[in-house]
Amino acid sequence: MAPPPRVVLDTNVIVTALRSRRGASNRVLSLIGTGRFVHAVSVALAFEYESAVLRPDAGVRLARPLVDDVLDYVCSTAERQRIYFLWRPVLPDPSDDLVLEVAVHAACTMIVTFNARDFRGAERFGVRVVTPGAFLRHLQVVS
Repeated sequence: MAPPPRVVLDTNVIVTALRSRRGASNRVLSLIGTGRFVHAVSVALAFEYESAVLRPDAGVRLARPLVDDVLDYVCSTAERQRIYFLWRPVLPDPSDDLVLEVAVHAACTMIVTFNARDFRGAERFGVRVVTPGAFLRHLQVVS
């Protein structure tokens, strides 16, 4: 049996999952900790998740304690990746570089995001960029 895929979840997947209980991003979030995949996070990426989710325009209508619990769970189940050196910039958006750095340093095979276009060039590092729906199909969770 093949080992579970190693991935990094882009911030937009976390925000979208917390906005709605429907959809692929929420399903991906619900699979965290089940062993279906390994997800990696760095301290900087965890802070990015928190900052994005708590923005007033993020559309997350959950109570702060619940948001904190979800983010704590995401971080506690993640493989924590230290970033020892930076090779930025590679991508146009520094927040996307943050995600790519974690993927490369943690030897992830995929970045799960809604903005695949923003990660053009990730393939140079052996990282595929997939949407949450495509990731679920890869896991054979949905058809």
